Amino acid sequence: MGRRRWVGAGLGAVLVGAVGVGLVVAPAGASAAPVLPPVSPEDLVSSVMTADRQPFAGEVEVDNALGLPAVPGVPQLANGTSSVRVWSGGEGRGRVALPSSDGERTLVSDGTTRWAYDSRDRTATRAPAGEGRPDNADNQDPTTAATQAIATLRQSSTVAVDGTAEVAGRAAYQLVLTPLPTERTLLREVRVAVDAETRQPLQLTVLAQGSGEPALQVGFSEIAYGPQDPSLFTFTPPPGTTVRDAPARGDRPDRPEGDQGQRVGDGWDTVIVGRAPQGQPGQQPDGQQPEGQLPEGQQPEGAPDLSALGTPVSGPWGSGRVITTAVATVIVTADGRIAAGAVPQQVLTEALAR
Repeated sequence: MGRRRWVGAGLGAVLVGAVGVGLVVAPAGASAAPVLPPVSPEDLVSSVMTADRQPFAGEVEVDNALGLPAVPGVPQLANGTSSVRVWSGGEGRGRVALPSSDGERTLVSDGTTRWAYDSRDRTATRAPAGEGRPDNADNQDPTTAATQAIATLRQSSTVAVDGTAEVAGRAAYQLVLTPLPTERTLLREVRVAVDAETRQPLQLTVLAQGSGEPALQVGFSEIAYGPQDPSLFTFTPPPGTTVRDAPARGDRPDRPEGDQGQRVGDGWDTVIVGRAPQGQPGQQPDGQQPEGQLPEGQQPEGAPDLSALGTPVSGPWGSGRVITTAVATVIVTADGRIAAGAVPQQVLTEALAR
């Protein structure tokens, strides 16, 4: 995977790792607000965190206004509206279908092994499940992403219930998390529509400071609860597929423990600092090239030129390029580090200088 693709995926995953919100999907359409029994914010949050996660199948619509760089094979990260099919079988089992104009990426986890298959080049990558990676099928479930957001943000937020809504034909409460004044973040609020019956999140909306329009919305347009066909959560590579095993954590010195990078700070102003994958351009501060990396200025085969991505930036931490969107900032350093968060640039530079 080229470094630009890793950066693009990192931008899309910033809200999962830094503020826990992951993919985001648009509402299925306006309708009359259902009448539901009153519930306090504390009770609603508690019920979401303790609810039994039911198996389901659904279609998720992604309405994206982040302004992310184009990422080949992942149109859901680009501006506009797209759709994703999601199946959840519980116990770490999941399946996600990510269609594109020229093929489809399929992510499958049976709770033990995860697969990522790309129909465009007929390649499949196999790895142990549950490592918390952005391309893991059991992490792409919007209900899980929204629950993670609530767990991450509740202690540093003002929490309120702002009426009700109907999402994918389900009556839902509107839970709103607003950052406390002490939080340094680009986000104004995160809204989660919670199924009134199952207490599973159905929709998540992210709003940036200074804008009345959502920067990112994630939610179901269709959802059906119930047991799923077990065959959905197994994967057999089609004939002619090139199969490779993802490097184990112990074989990847470029990644900190936890794979999504080192967390600096907490709550809304969390920053994730990690390293670009091996085989990408970058040089260590001592001038020694890490094993498996290319000399600075050289690109691995098939990787795009990054020279025009973002704008130059430098400081006591070094030099690199900064990429900004409505809800996130990313700095890619010359020595191969990547810092990302839903925060202003200054918060990233402070994290890099530690």
